Amino acid sequence: MAVLKITTYSAKETQKVARLLAREILRSDIQRDGALAIALEGDLGGGKTTFSQGFAKGLGIREKILSPTFVIMKSFRFHASGFRKFVHIDAYRLSGANELRPLGWKDILQDKNAIVLVEWADRVRRALPKGYVRIQFEFVDKKTRKIKINS
Repeated sequence: MAVLKITTYSAKETQKVARLLAREILRSDIQRDGALAIALEGDLGGGKTTFSQGFAKGLGIREKILSPTFVIMKSFRFHASGFRKFVHIDAYRLSGANELRPLGWKDILQDKNAIVLVEWADRVRRALPKGYVRIQFEFVDKKTRKIKINS
């Protein structure tokens, strides 16, 4: 398992890291049986939504990305390197993995054309597929974040 540790000193830097990761994913030939799942974990204000915004931009999505806390899930269409769908989930209001079922979680994970990014993934960790990318955020101060990427 590869681990990458990065410190960012502004929201723009956090978004830039996310954009670069998204572009790298699109360039790579990741072997998977279904969707590529990315799990974001960290405290409130840790940078998860900021990262999600940059990640979506790196995929070429032009729509404004907001945390789907109240709708829980939003899907976006794009076309790049075999991927066609970006699914953004905010599990903050979920009490466990079983609450993903009504969203069509099994079908989402079976879609090889999908990238699924889950904020607050620690709340639904049992539902994540094998081989997911885990990204942890540590709030250092108002602008500084430590980001740890496990793949």
